[in-house]
Amino acid sequence: MTQAPTGGSYWFGESDAEARSLLEALRTFRRADEAMRRRAGRDMKMNLTDLRALQHVIACEGRGEPATPRGLAEYLTISTASTTKLLDRLVASGHLERRPHPSDRRSVVVIASDAAHAEVRERLAPVHARMLEIARAVPARSRPAVRDFLLAMATEAERESDHAAGTVAGDAPA
Repeated sequence: MTQAPTGGSYWFGESDAEARSLLEALRTFRRADEAMRRRAGRDMKMNLTDLRALQHVIACEGRGEPATPRGLAEYLTISTASTTKLLDRLVASGHLERRPHPSDRRSVVVIASDAAHAEVRERLAPVHARMLEIARAVPARSRPAVRDFLLAMATEAERESDHAAGTVAGDAPA
């Protein structure tokens, strides 16, 4: 049986303590963010994928871009059949509406209902306001470094295959 390295942590040596503390803080944030999204989804009576879909549609609206079922499937990395079921659920719950595409008669666009916008604002506006205050508290000179760090971490996380990202040291092969 292979043993974990001694001294420091599994992946890092003792000399990496400061960098490791950044990674641990990032992991802590990711867990808290995931828990916040689960609570928001539970409060809104939808699963995380449904919540991500609603957030995507609202973001598209904010950019003035049409949200389409195909675009939603690509964003969520789910099949078109799963997207249809997801849209059926969110239309039935009153969160989304399907409308004819303004320039493509064969397609539809998806929009968030007024009730969905109100519910999202009610449930998430306070936490977003507090997060903005926390971001404002970061010294202006440090913000570019923090932003670059987070974007580089996102790029690295997206680089790994699903198999590698889902495996942790010590997992038995399936």
